[in-house]
Amino acid sequence: MTVLIATICFDIWGRYAYKGFFYNLGQALVWPAVMFPSIGKLISGVIWVLVIIAVLALVRRR
Repeated sequence: MTVLIATICFDIWGRYAYKGFFYNLGQALVWPAVMFPSIGKLISGVIWVLVIIAVLALVRRR
């Protein structure tokens, strides 16, 4: 819900209001990571863990 509200605000009053709705949707998805760098590090850590798990799950074992 917060992302939707942020998207609408960015689309109407934001610095990139002249760009499309989906550009502003992308901005709304990542704004917490930009505003709070520790959240960005947490998100990147979770992504790394998911990638490692996916690689381990998809690699054929001998």
